[in-house]
Amino acid sequence: MSNSGGMRMTRRSALAMGGAALAAGSGLVSVEAGAQSKAVVNLQLGWLLSGNQLGEVAAKHMGFYDAEGIDMRFQAGGPNIDGVAVVASGRFEVGQVSSSPSLMLASSQDLPIKCFAVGAQQHPYCFFSLKKKAVEKPADMVGKKVGIQATGVILLRALLAKNNIPESAVQIVTIGADMAPLLTGQVDVVTGWLTNTTAMKVLGDQRVDLRLWDTGVRLYALPYYATTKTLQTNADALARFVRATGKGWEYAHANREKAVDFLIKEFPNLNRADEIEAAEVMLKYAFSDNTKVNGWGAMDPQVWKDQIDLYAQLGQFSKRVPSLDEVMTLDVLNATGNARPRLG
Repeated sequence: MSNSGGMRMTRRSALAMGGAALAAGSGLVSVEAGAQSKAVVNLQLGWLLSGNQLGEVAAKHMGFYDAEGIDMRFQAGGPNIDGVAVVASGRFEVGQVSSSPSLMLASSQDLPIKCFAVGAQQHPYCFFSLKKKAVEKPADMVGKKVGIQATGVILLRALLAKNNIPESAVQIVTIGADMAPLLTGQVDVVTGWLTNTTAMKVLGDQRVDLRLWDTGVRLYALPYYATTKTLQTNADALARFVRATGKGWEYAHANREKAVDFLIKEFPNLNRADEIEAAEVMLKYAFSDNTKVNGWGAMDPQVWKDQIDLYAQLGQFSKRVPSLDEVMTLDVLNATGNARPRLG
């Protein structure tokens, strides 16, 4: 377990734990010495163990982490685990969250973490409608009932603000993850990730997609992050982690079913058929025209800057607006430029 007792760690408690570690002289984050002097890198996830780790699991089973001297360990997240706070406290070395705004908001609250690579080049968050009442562009949202989870409302607000649509022009209906309200006509739009192919099956061939990215709200998905101290004192271990992880995703790209077999072996609760289907979609987000030029894990500072500006416009930073340099760094990517796979 990544958080003892399953209790949620607050931002304040994370900073307190980090301060205690410093006071004890242990440093905010340390990469432990493991067997054969390997660097132990715990990857704290923001979710339960899933197909999002297709490349990491492939890298582990193919021995890519071993070859880099890395002992890579998965740490599951979940609804009662604040993965960002866990990493910021110094408990684990690396984290991955679902969406880039989580890291911007953490930085704005003075948590000392930065993104150093991204797993998905474009965010697969999507607004789904049906052909009989299709929402194909932002303007089509006007007059519609949008069923959305409470945590996704800010993404809808961002879409509306980016496209100069007043919030009063849509009716927000808070729903769960179930897409049934769209099929029964309770709402005109529901949301989800395009990589969640199993959930989308119920919509059948009547489904119409409007990706958040295509509305002008450009967010990253599955960003990797570490504390500023880890980035300073253990940069070499992070570079080795990125090299091995990139090779794992490259292997998954070329050997999809074998990579899924590794995934099922590592996480037996997953369904093979579902994961093979999901892998086809996920790999399209892991690799793009950008990665063909700049390599797996690449990210654009301008995309981050646009995110920060948009969230500032929406009043999401309650304490202060973080600077670009506080949110992300290209140091690890620059150090691994020749080793990261260039596929698109």
